[in-house]
Amino acid sequence: MSKNALVWMERLIWLLIFGGLVLACLGLFLVRGGDPVWGWVLIGKGGTAVAGGVLLIWLRSLWP
Repeated sequence: MSKNALVWMERLIWLLIFGGLVLACLGLFLVRGGDPVWGWVLIGKGGTAVAGGVLLIWLRSLWP
């Protein structure tokens, strides 16, 4: 695997994990104080992004 592909994969992993956590936190704030429907949508999308980042970490661990 080329070095550029590894750098790209690591950046994507961090973006998905931290971006997903930010979305989930924003969703929690919306559920508690504002619009619960949009809050749950953001929580779901944030959780999906975090799960995608974790999946990419697992796939990265399988590469030689």
